[in-house]
Amino acid sequence: MAIDPLTVAVRAEDPGGADALALVAELSAVLTAITGASGQASFDVSDVQGPRACFALARDAQGRALGCGALRPMAQDAAEVKRMFARPDTRGVGSAVLRFLEDQAGRWGYAVLRLSTRRVNARAVAFYERHGYRRIPGYGRYAGSEVSVCFEKRLPAP
Repeated sequence: MAIDPLTVAVRAEDPGGADALALVAELSAVLTAITGASGQASFDVSDVQGPRACFALARDAQGRALGCGALRPMAQDAAEVKRMFARPDTRGVGSAVLRFLEDQAGRWGYAVLRLSTRRVNARAVAFYERHGYRRIPGYGRYAGSEVSVCFEKRLPAP
């Protein structure tokens, strides 16, 4: 389905809602097909429900859920991007979700965003590089991982 990125609305929503759960399940299936792992082990819904955290959903003009992403606090000045996904054939949706998360992170005073994806997920790697994320050494659970690639983006000062 061709989507006009200008008609996509992104907002924070309940990660336990039906649309959020459906998108996360689709993401898990896609990741399993690409990487052999769903990525669910590195995501806890409670991490994106507290202060300075959120789960974002992108919807079209008819209210259909098209994509999602989340912010999880890591430190006072750093947050982690989690569960980024856009349904196939929804050009611009992933960018809209990422822009929303970056803007929200800036409003909350984060100076940097980090994330990890699997090296084999070439599409995701290219997406983050295209959006100004630079490769960094593995952090946290990804330190020393041969299958993960970690990224970081410094946010503009408020």
